[in-house]
Amino acid sequence: MKKIRLSVQIVYTILTNGYLYGFLNGKIYQGKLKYTCVPGLNCYSCPGAVGSCPMGALQAVLNQQGVQVPFAVIGFFFLFGSILGRFVCGWLCPFGMVQDLLHKIPVFRKRKRLPFHHILKYGKYLVLVLLVFIGSMFLFSGFAKVPAFCKYLCPSGTLFGALPLLGMNEQLRSQIGPLFFWKLGVLLVLLILSVKIYRPFCQYLCPLGAVYGWFNRFSLVQIHWEKEECISCMACKRACPVELSPEEISRSPECIRCGACITACPKKCLHFNRP
Repeated sequence: MKKIRLSVQIVYTILTNGYLYGFLNGKIYQGKLKYTCVPGLNCYSCPGAVGSCPMGALQAVLNQQGVQVPFAVIGFFFLFGSILGRFVCGWLCPFGMVQDLLHKIPVFRKRKRLPFHHILKYGKYLVLVLLVFIGSMFLFSGFAKVPAFCKYLCPSGTLFGALPLLGMNEQLRSQIGPLFFWKLGVLLVLLILSVKIYRPFCQYLCPLGAVYGWFNRFSLVQIHWEKEECISCMACKRACPVELSPEEISRSPECIRCGACITACPKKCLHFNRP
């Protein structure tokens, strides 16, 4: 399961961020595909990105003058959320893959959660409300509307967008200011933390994970638990990277459908299935 998931993550990342000309020349792809969103967190400014981030698209609509209801983006979330739930996070998010790979580095004593996880896990909902919605719809930063999540927090944009562009574009390097160093600091903290803690950005800060988490209970892609066959050995909970019990697996907003519990179950009473 781990090898299959990693293969899917790599292939998906190449397909959605594989515009090689952009990386080589420090230019952003601006073709017709850029008008469409991809399911995972995917920076519009990444020189290799051939599609747009749904969070960025949502903020772009909310950032317009007047009150704009983002029907298209909401429909997009309902489509992919109702089908996949947080399977998107576990299998299709490039920045999620980066965190997965960093967590495999054999240094530090590994932990699944931060202290006070039961409180900190709501941080992604605060980011969704304060930065994505309020930061885009109302007054923010000197009475100017801004896509606040993209501008002030998103580490995926810094890693896949800002750093490659700065590396290839001398003119952009001359315009580096305090905001870039703030975002670079956020990225470095999250990358270092990822070596010890499993997916800290996904668990505590990602607004896209907050949205897809709402769909986990009724999405078509589920991990089904055969309760009658379960021997309560808790092998699934020990294997789960976010330490979910059998009752919580799949239905919890924190479950990213990684499949670790399926592999660990000795009685094979966990499997991907439609609810």
